[in-house]
Amino acid sequence: MEYTKGTIGRVFVARVDHGDDLIAELEKLAKFENIESAMFILLGAVKKAKLVTGPKESSIPPDIMWTEYNDVHEVVGIGNIFAENGNPKIHLHTAAGRGECVKVGCMRGDSETFMVLEVFILEINGISASRVFDNARGFAPVQFKSKEKPSVSSI
Repeated sequence: MEYTKGTIGRVFVARVDHGDDLIAELEKLAKFENIESAMFILLGAVKKAKLVTGPKESSIPPDIMWTEYNDVHEVVGIGNIFAENGNPKIHLHTAAGRGECVKVGCMRGDSETFMVLEVFILEINGISASRVFDNARGFAPVQFKSKEKPSVSSI
């Protein structure tokens, strides 16, 4: 395990409106506000989304399973923002429910907000982190770089 330490910077409260693409709106905000490292929580409703709901088998790199919905679901989510190839990358996991049906997974691709989503973003200062694609693992994990003084530690 590697880790680094930082502090809470700016705090953003955002409203994503009916019909908006959630991930696209978060990426636009992060770019506009120059958010390099952050975590966020959200709640509201989504009409359309695609989710990665796990690997088909326990293998690396994973052969992922997809689930999607095209009807309104109430959602809660937690995610982070780090740069990948110089652009903000959203990593968001949601739990989405409609009636007795619940879908949990990593939201990717296009989505459509229903009515409103409220997002609470906490910027993380004092760290340098980004996502770099790892072919062997099949995804882009967060990688830490030390700033002026070494702040990356391994356990």
